[in-house]
This record gives sequence, structure tokens and C-alpha cells, in this order.
Amino acid sequence: MSKTIFITGASSGLGKATAKLFHDKGWQVIATMRNPDKETELNQLPDIIVLPLDVTNTREISAITEKVTRDFEVDVVFNNAGYGLSGPLEAISEDQLLRQIDTNLLGVIRVTQAFIPYFRTRGQGLFISTSSLGGLIGFPFSSLYHATKWGLEGWSESMVYELRNIHVGIKVVEPGAIATDFISRSYDKAFHPAYDELFNRFFANVDGVTFTPAEKIAEVVFEAATDGKDQLRYLAGEDAKAIYQQRVQLGDEAFRQFMAQTFLGQ
Repeated sequence: MSKTIFITGASSGLGKATAKLFHDKGWQVIATMRNPDKETELNQLPDIIVLPLDVTNTREISAITEKVTRDFEVDVVFNNAGYGLSGPLEAISEDQLLRQIDTNLLGVIRVTQAFIPYFRTRGQGLFISTSSLGGLIGFPFSSLYHATKWGLEGWSESMVYELRNIHVGIKVVEPGAIATDFISRSYDKAFHPAYDELFNRFFANVDGVTFTPAEKIAEVVFEAATDGKDQLRYLAGEDAKAIYQQRVQLGDEAFRQFMAQTFLGQ
């Protein structure tokens, strides 16, 4: 009997790649996105159901959860919807601040909270969330993004204990740089003249980072969904593994100095 995965943020990048991979592996896929009417690929594949969901909209979350738990037997919820924001904090608008936290952190928490009663009643289920290497280390000019991803890491680690009690799992996948159109579709920047020179220097150095295809990261999501391990964190991408290992080897303070020199020349 095939299993079913529910995915948020499936319109592009890692979400779409994951939907395709699980489909190819014989799973039924419920792919959600803010604008399903614009989707032209996933809705052509059998056993993929495309539905609307904005993870910042609590009414939509309640409605979609009620619908899919009534019509399907969901085995895995993949919280993938996300939004990137870079820039000096001084330049961040209130709308950008709220949108970043609302999407990346509160959206995950809301969707998870909505599905917990269903999984508890079934006595099984698994939550997987897209965190980031940025949930383990901090890059310059990304403070709010890191606030959400570090928040997601701490929240997930705490959730392990209460979910284990009801036989439900929770895991996070921590990609490094992914080769997708995330920058053009799901990314925002804020600028302030006092920081422009340093900000531009940072982005010039980021250009040298190695990007991993979304399909490779999707394979890690599939591993997390199917390996049966009592494991919380899954680093994904050779860049993520190498950079995090460097932090472990150098220690927190030396690694911070390394990052300042590498990306800002400080």
C-alpha cells in the first residue's frame, strides 16, 4: 500500500523536487502552494494532488488539514514553505520582519500543530521541516533568516520529546546552498547606504559558494522519511557538511573570525 506525503511550498525548488521524487518512488503526494492555478507540471502527474495553501493564513491551514485528513491517510508532513531575507537589520521594514518570521517559523509551527491531533489519533506519523545550514551557523546580513532557522532548530529539538510520547516523529533537513530559483522567487533584500560596501562585498564572496541541485537535497528528505531512524538532524549537501564540520573543528569563536575574514575581509 502506497504512503502519502503532504508538502508545503511545492511550487518550485526543493518542494517541487521532493514532490517529483516521492511520486517516482510510488508515494501519493499532496503538493500545496500559494498559487496552484499557476502550476503547470505537478498537476499533470498521476497521484499528485495540487491544493492551495498559504502557511501564514490560519484559516487556510485549518481548512486544508481538515480536508486532507478526511480524504487521505497522511504519513508524512513536509514543512518546506520558506522565504529568504538579507540585509542590515537597520534597513528591515516591519512588513519584512513579520513576513520572515510568519512564513519560516510560525508557518511550520501552525501546520504541525494542525496535524498533531490526526497523527496522535492514528498513533503514527512523521513531520519533516526544511531548516538550513543557516540553522546551525550564522552568515552576515541574514539575522532575521537565522532567527527563524535557529528558532526552528530549537523548537524541533524540544518537540521530539512530546511527539515521541504519542509515537510521532519529527526531523529537520539542513541544506546548504541549493541550485534553484529561490533567489528570484522567494528572496528579498533590504539596503542601507551605511552598509552597502560591506553588503556588496558579502554577496561577491557568496558567489563562490558551491550549489547543490534540489534533486540531491530531495533525496535526503526521502532518506529522512524512510530510514526509520530516531534521528533529528540531516545535513544535506557537501557544502553544508564541510562548513559545519569546520565550525565543530575550529570552535565557535574561531569559526566566527573565519567567517568574518572569508566573507567580509574583516
